[in-house]
Amino acid sequence: MNYIALDHWDLMIAASLLLINGGLSLALDLGLVRSLLIAAVRMTVQLLLVGLVLEALFTSLSPLWTALAAIAMLLFAGREVMARQRRRLRGFWSYGLGTSAVAMASVLVTTFALTTQVAPDPWYHPQYAVPLLGMVLGNTLTGVGLALDALTSGLVTGRAGVEARLALGETIRRATLPVVRTALRTALMPTVNAMAATGLVTLPGMMTGQILSGVEPQEAVKYQLLVMFLISGGTAIGAIAAVHGGIWRLTDRRHRLRLDRLAVPTSG
Repeated sequence: MNYIALDHWDLMIAASLLLINGGLSLALDLGLVRSLLIAAVRMTVQLLLVGLVLEALFTSLSPLWTALAAIAMLLFAGREVMARQRRRLRGFWSYGLGTSAVAMASVLVTTFALTTQVAPDPWYHPQYAVPLLGMVLGNTLTGVGLALDALTSGLVTGRAGVEARLALGETIRRATLPVVRTALRTALMPTVNAMAATGLVTLPGMMTGQILSGVEPQEAVKYQLLVMFLISGGTAIGAIAAVHGGIWRLTDRRHRLRLDRLAVPTSG
């Protein structure tokens, strides 16, 4: 299996393209130069550290260290979900609900793939477990974040309609069903759009990376299909869990909306 190795000068030449972004920001007074610089440096440092961690994991083949790496990824993912909420739940729920939904869906789907389709030896081999979890996790957290944001926004803006239906005798499930549908549709549409565009419009990063590293195109296609199916399942499971958990938290046994359990909206 042959691949073309990149050295530091190759990366520096590619990084020079960021000057276009910086020049555009200065010319149009977009105010993005500082953010662009911080993002580029942060990405570089994070990826270099991840590379070192993965090398250590691949060498040790330790289920404990692999599990710790997965837990760290899940905790950071939960933080990202919380950061994307304009109207957060109060207290630990703002972090706990999204993290729980993302963790449950991602771990379930990744374990399913590792023990059935991929089946490395051992099944928790970090060379397969960590990248698969990372790809599923990244897309699942986006879906869960969108679902929770759409749910809380929909309940706030549609409060009068939901409470009117409750006053007419409908259950919480029936009264909030339109908001739930909108939230789930919002969560799933990016995945649906990505699947529709994959192949004819875009070549996904994983497939491109495998081809560049020397993997046969047909084998790369198989892995990409597997990943897309896993992402679809993980996003759906996570979004459903998050939305129903959110409904449970924002209502009570007396079939009332409890929007007082939402914190003050965040800007952005």
